Amino acid sequence: MSDIIQIRSLAKKNILVSSLSGFLGLCFGLILLSALPKEYYLVGIFVISLACVMLIIAWVKYREPTFSFELTKYQIIYRSRHGKWQLNWENIQRIDIPKVSVGMENRELGMLGFKLKDYVTFLDNISPRLMTNMLMEQRPLLFHQLSAGQDKPCSTGQCLGQDLLENDYYKDLSGKEYKGIQGMFANRMIKLRANLGYDIFVAASDLDRPEQEFLTLLKQCQNQVLRCK
Repeated sequence: MSDIIQIRSLAKKNILVSSLSGFLGLCFGLILLSALPKEYYLVGIFVISLACVMLIIAWVKYREPTFSFELTKYQIIYRSRHGKWQLNWENIQRIDIPKVSVGMENRELGMLGFKLKDYVTFLDNISPRLMTNMLMEQRPLLFHQLSAGQDKPCSTGQCLGQDLLENDYYKDLSGKEYKGIQGMFANRMIKLRANLGYDIFVAASDLDRPEQEFLTLLKQCQNQVLRCK
């Protein structure tokens, strides 16, 4: 593999289109307000509101990093506007598309899952702000486990709340301790692994191609790196 493979996420695309659409919509809305009779005032307000939404979308896209992934000979680097994490190729036990049971069939989630060999090296290379964001964004993944376990009794009636809360203390097998947001994130990874089989999840919107194609790319890179060791 080349020294660095850079991946531009889908969320970063069409910034110019969103910006131009918002600007033109704003101008058109202002013209409507000044030219149309008062009974059509709401039409102009609606156009301006829609234009503002487009400009906000463009601003959010602009704040995203140019590249969401960097694949090097040593590690995967994931970047978002909330921070980044780094994951060594040797620390990846498995990469795949997570699946959940829906009735009698298994359905793929629109994301990639990473199962790690060691939590410590990963926890030491992820920004606290990104951990906080991932705890919130990936909370819906817990509901897959909750829905799958609906037939299990709950004597207190508080099972839902208990499953959504994370302990803020974690101790690794090596004896290293993590507290606060790091402890909560480690315990969340343990819970997600127990229920979905993976520790870290990346949404399809952070990729530049379909999940299966990106999965193939990651596996090819990992195999090539490990063969060269």
